[in-house]
Amino acid sequence: MNVQGKIVVVTGGADGIGAAMCRRFAKEGAAKVIVVDRNGEGAAKVAAEIGGEAVTLDVTDGEATAKMVADIEARHGGIDLFCANAGVGDGDPDRNNAASSPDDVWHRAWNVNVMAHVHAARAVIPGMVKRGGGYILNTVSAAGLLSQIGGAVYSTTKHAAIGFAESLSITHGDQGITVSVLCPQGVDTAMLRAGGSGSPQSLDGVLTPDEAAEAVIAGLAEEKFLILPHPVVLTYMQRKTADYDRWIGGMRRLRAKTMGG
Repeated sequence: MNVQGKIVVVTGGADGIGAAMCRRFAKEGAAKVIVVDRNGEGAAKVAAEIGGEAVTLDVTDGEATAKMVADIEARHGGIDLFCANAGVGDGDPDRNNAASSPDDVWHRAWNVNVMAHVHAARAVIPGMVKRGGGYILNTVSAAGLLSQIGGAVYSTTKHAAIGFAESLSITHGDQGITVSVLCPQGVDTAMLRAGGSGSPQSLDGVLTPDEAAEAVIAGLAEEKFLILPHPVVLTYMQRKTADYDRWIGGMRRLRAKTMGG
């Protein structure tokens, strides 16, 4: 996909990767970029900068998501690219206990990292099918393909997000709907900085949000399912599937090295 002349929606667009994508889509000549975030002020700031539109939305609210999509379709004739980018990340409160996060943390992550993608797909697929096609880009994480040391909730929900995206592509690819997942490792965002320095996901280098957005543009042009701003992730995936036990052993050693046991 070339986004020139397209109607694009980006959730989590007020900052980080989402804001960088909004700016890049506008630079590429998108007809309109709709910046969506629960931080309405931040969304409005980005929208004003790029000549887009701002929507204040909690992505976990399926009814509100459906209403937003219907409104955009009514005013713009359809959505060409929907980027479900909003996400949350929480580390294990007890780094020596993968089950230590309380239920409310699990529920929040499930609702944002997984169900928000479901709500978005439910809302946009009918219109895309009717118009003969469309594009869904879900921001996930390399953690969804590999794992997240010290972050069982994040890793688990991101694995689920990968599974849902695979189902979307398998089910709707022949209807003209292309699906991609953006799976970076370390990107210089508030989420990464909250994890502190020396986090395992930063070992292969920390990209800027603009660099992640550049990878998105390249991935959309090739219409690839996996968009990997850190190409080495593919090598790690291949090692994981080639010998799962050996890979887990390597992750244990990495955990001991980076987290002190």
